Amino acid sequence: MTLAAAKAALSHLEMDENPVSVRAKSRDFFWYSPVLKARMDHLTADFVVSPTSEAEVIEVLRVAHREGVPVTVRGAGTGNYGQAMPLAGGIVLHMKNMVAVKAIHPGRVIVEPGCLIKDLDAATRAHSGQEQRMHPSTYATATIGGFIGGGSGGVGSCTWGVLRDLGNILRLRVVTAEAEPRVLEFTGEELHRVSHAYGTNGIITELEMPLAPTYDWVEIFVTHPEFATAVAFSGALGHEDGILKKLISVYEAPTAQAYFQRLAPHVVAGDHLIGLMIAPQSMDGFLTFLARYPGAKVVYRSDMTEWPRAPGPVYEYGWNHTTLRALKVDASITYLQVLYDADHYAAKIEAVRAAFPGELIQHLEGMRVGGRMAFAGLTLVNFTTEARLDEIVRQHEAMGCFVFNPHRYTLEEGGRQSADATQLAFKREADPKGLLNPGKMIAWDEPGFRYESIYEYKGMRAAE
Repeated sequence: MTLAAAKAALSHLEMDENPVSVRAKSRDFFWYSPVLKARMDHLTADFVVSPTSEAEVIEVLRVAHREGVPVTVRGAGTGNYGQAMPLAGGIVLHMKNMVAVKAIHPGRVIVEPGCLIKDLDAATRAHSGQEQRMHPSTYATATIGGFIGGGSGGVGSCTWGVLRDLGNILRLRVVTAEAEPRVLEFTGEELHRVSHAYGTNGIITELEMPLAPTYDWVEIFVTHPEFATAVAFSGALGHEDGILKKLISVYEAPTAQAYFQRLAPHVVAGDHLIGLMIAPQSMDGFLTFLARYPGAKVVYRSDMTEWPRAPGPVYEYGWNHTTLRALKVDASITYLQVLYDADHYAAKIEAVRAAFPGELIQHLEGMRVGGRMAFAGLTLVNFTTEARLDEIVRQHEAMGCFVFNPHRYTLEEGGRQSADATQLAFKREADPKGLLNPGKMIAWDEPGFRYESIYEYKGMRAAE
């Protein structure tokens, strides 16, 4: 690896070599996990390059290949799995300058990867009253490329499913890391080569994404005294296909009072909370549905309620913003990410609640899986030790609850716990030297790995 030669060859591009700012640009939200914080806090790139065009991306990758320098791509760094952490140093390829919204059409938009999702929505709304089908809770700060490269679903998944479902990504334009980088365009089954691949096998330089009509969403908080009923309410609402919705979140008590400071004056400790986004033309249908659940109480409606301190966007209480809000109150909190599958979620959620009284607090996000309502559990965990956290994961799996482990930084351990043959095959083709985000794909580094314990990339630099 010849860092000096790489720096010299790329010196005409926007480059950052300041150790303080390079370290800041080498970090994401890995620190949500005390396990990852212990292993990754010392990591930093050697320098940062911020390309302004696809041609400059090609130039960076050509030089990196020639000099053998690792390249880790990043957007805004809002991921929680250490996706954008440069395990082997080298170059951080920061996409902050590639922000153009290139074209807007009925039902679709073409955009560069560094565009903030809020800015993308602002452009499509102003152009033709359209918006992204789904987005993370970090809507205001996340980039569209980072969402596709590191995310899996979010606000909107209760209607549209997850990013990997057919039709939720239309086209990706990707640059390879070869001696002479190629520019490839993927659609259909080929999208899975690089979506949710952490930039390990290609750099996305353009995306074509589907759009849906935008509404002045009515944001709602509902309370219920019984958690099981709150879950049943939310699952049934998800299957009311005539009611247009963008968010269904469920928070077990005492989350609302303990961690949601602007809601605390309006709830009691035993209130379980449901956060919703409903299209205004669906409110009559929603209120009719609500009346079927006598214990349910609307405590906030964005189109009617005035509080001395407005709660802000309801989606900023959901998905991983829940963990962030809890961490601000209690630094010992961490989380798990669990799939409660369609048709069995109620029993499994109750089994987990019974197994970990006082240790876990349920937080659920409604999502479509195979067309049926299921729930992603972003469970709040009172962290004590790593060994206990691993035991909690094992017990979940013994109860048939699949854990996407946010305390691991590899693709496989944070995902399906098996090699992705499609992504591995494309990495062999597109990144023959293994320079793209090294250490994040076990199938490349250690093909015989059994996924039974924390995987530590052998090339990770020790803390100084």
